[in-house]
Amino acid sequence: MNYIVNTPCGPVQGCPGRVSGTIAYKGIRYATAGRWEYPKQVTAWEGTYDATRYGHCSYQPRAFYDEEQNKKKYFYYNEFRKGEHYTYSEDCLFLNIFTPDTARAGQKLPVILYIHGGGFTGGCGHEKHFDGPTWPTKGVIGVTINYRLGPMGFVTLPELKEEAGVTGNYGLYDQVCAMQWVKDNIASFGGDPENITIMGQSAGAMSVQQHVCSPLTKGLFQKAVMSSGGGVSKLMASQPVEKSYEFWQACMKKAGCENLAQFRALDPEQLFEAWTATKKEVKGGMCSPCIDGKLVVMSGFDALEQGKQHKIPYMAGSTSHDMMVPILFSMASSWCAAQEIPSYAWFFDRKLPGDNNGAWHSSDLWYWFGTLPNCWRPMEKKDYDLSDQMVSYLCSFAATGTPQSAGHPAWNRAGKQALILGEKPTHMGKPSTAKMAITMLTNKAVGE
Repeated sequence: MNYIVNTPCGPVQGCPGRVSGTIAYKGIRYATAGRWEYPKQVTAWEGTYDATRYGHCSYQPRAFYDEEQNKKKYFYYNEFRKGEHYTYSEDCLFLNIFTPDTARAGQKLPVILYIHGGGFTGGCGHEKHFDGPTWPTKGVIGVTINYRLGPMGFVTLPELKEEAGVTGNYGLYDQVCAMQWVKDNIASFGGDPENITIMGQSAGAMSVQQHVCSPLTKGLFQKAVMSSGGGVSKLMASQPVEKSYEFWQACMKKAGCENLAQFRALDPEQLFEAWTATKKEVKGGMCSPCIDGKLVVMSGFDALEQGKQHKIPYMAGSTSHDMMVPILFSMASSWCAAQEIPSYAWFFDRKLPGDNNGAWHSSDLWYWFGTLPNCWRPMEKKDYDLSDQMVSYLCSFAATGTPQSAGHPAWNRAGKQALILGEKPTHMGKPSTAKMAITMLTNKAVGE
């Protein structure tokens, strides 16, 4: 096979996927953007695009230190990145596509577009747990994306608003641009542009939450999945963009920059150093979504109260040893229960073999992606069986809006119960709120 696909942008050269029977198209540039400029979608390239290796990741704190030596961050490095090599750049707007090797243009296979987490300050779309999802073996095309992070993706300044009419959320606009690129091009890979599911975990789920309440994204996707960060809470509501001006003005001053032009030209490492230093002195240094009046027009809490969210099917859930366990589970299950269209909540409680951290924040991703062979842990048959169940439920949801897994329990729409996945045989049940509260108070949750 030559692994070449002809797209509206031009031909693309892929390579064999990690999973037998799949093709990977890696590092496709979907947009370009200067620092603190909004992305411009790529619509054409010259010659055949080489999509046989992953693209650059966004600059992030770990780009400037040796993760092997940073013991405070070692858990996630050991879990998802150890032994891998990543390159970092402001030129980071790349996506990856995973298809069955039988996929052909116009086949109209369902599509899952995944947005990675990492606190809006770390991560990329090709860490170990994302490298080769098994979804194509179930007839579903997978897409993972990179987007701008930290001060590259979430600076807000009045000068930038004057320049573009809006400021902030650059990383979220990258995600929207990736969705548009996929909608415009995925048919060439065998995907259905009218059957796209967006999915994310942690900050990725928070991103999905913003998109399902945004007027800019209508028609770009038909379903949404949120893990450990979906749903709404007054505790986690987005704030107006103006509230973060003071912080970023202080950051610019800390960097020794007198104006926007100097701040834009600042060396990336110096920018991250100034951001880190400013966080110790001034409140408001979180790099996260803000209400900008265009993409994010109100808090998710207000959108739900006013019925402004997209009227689509949802899946949402969390893990038993998550961060803020009862809060995240309540947000997810309440969001699903509030929808008119049947939506589905889950609770993942598999205690991963290899240590005593239980079902920690992000642990479910190995199972949703079917990438357990990439993991260092001594996975058991039980883990592979559970992963196959979860992949089947997810791919069924992407295809039809109803999660089903042959030979396993029916997943009822959200209400008083959720689908419990993990230690015991899969079943509908109500996780213990008291137990979740005790876990939150006593467990040192692993979270990046």
